[in-house]
Amino acid sequence: MKSSKEYPRLSFGIIVLNGEPFTKYCLRQIYPYAHEIIVVEGGSLKAVDEAPHGHSTDGTIEALWEFKETEDPENKLKIITSAGFWSEKDEQSQAYARVATGDYLWQIDIDEFYTHADMEKICRLLCLHPEIAGMSFQQTTFWGSPDFYCDNYFLRSFEYHRLFKWGKGFWYISHRPPTVYNDKGEDLRKLNWWNAQNTFSQGISLYHYSLLFPDQVRKKCSYYARTSEITEKGFNKGIEKWMRNCYFRLGNPFRVHNVHRYISWLCQYKGVHPEQVVKLWEDIRKGKINVNIRDNADVERLMANPLYQRAAAVCNAWATILEKTPLHNLWKLWNGFIYKVAKI
Repeated sequence: MKSSKEYPRLSFGIIVLNGEPFTKYCLRQIYPYAHEIIVVEGGSLKAVDEAPHGHSTDGTIEALWEFKETEDPENKLKIITSAGFWSEKDEQSQAYARVATGDYLWQIDIDEFYTHADMEKICRLLCLHPEIAGMSFQQTTFWGSPDFYCDNYFLRSFEYHRLFKWGKGFWYISHRPPTVYNDKGEDLRKLNWWNAQNTFSQGISLYHYSLLFPDQVRKKCSYYARTSEITEKGFNKGIEKWMRNCYFRLGNPFRVHNVHRYISWLCQYKGVHPEQVVKLWEDIRKGKINVNIRDNADVERLMANPLYQRAAAVCNAWATILEKTPLHNLWKLWNGFIYKVAKI
């Protein structure tokens, strides 16, 4: 692995509230590639149930400072907090953007990871093509353990705008969707942008562990139930009911993703994981980290069911067809049909 001095100057920006047990593992994964890592800790009044005083209550702050003291020999980590609550995620993202000094700003959630091989590819691409204004990525969402992931058409079509060219006069405009303007007032995503299809064609993926742990899912659903975040995607409407009926028990095995308006299904994962995720899971198994994990016996039974396997294969084939054609209206019809069948 190269020295970070040989990579493009990457400023990683993270906003986090109750990010355990991911905090140190996320920082370790990106540390070799970072010019700097800027973490903005805390939440808004919308998260008052999880953060009564505007700050994490699960040890995230302590983990950040411990990493700073014991695992940051190059002084890359910068920790930003507020005296109380932040107004919103826009303010938090703008807080790390204001102090970023790299040539690129890479937004990352605490439960998002990239393999070292993919990060190497990204760094090489940025060096070879300095005209790239930024990149989006396609995610793989893991469910209940690193052995399973959920798939659906929404996940395949949704792009995570994450990597932006950065410099003097650039401005972070909004968190939803992540938007950056350059010093000429131009939206970077309207310039020489690499979309998720481009990056995925290079074998680059975002590994998203957003549905890995029960407590993690419970906190996310509680937050989104009280916000208007991503309402147009059906994200928050009925999210706590989804949590009870489709995550803590498999009441509907075709609504396993929290954007539950869309058909989704579980798949066995046989690929690689980012290195620090492997280490995290090993530490959990060895009892070094105390975190509740989901009992996936019901998932194992489901995955062994030949009817479910065939139904998931049909959904997968149809989603693959839709990826290559503009048949979105047909998808809506299919979505409604499967939903009715699953209820029966």
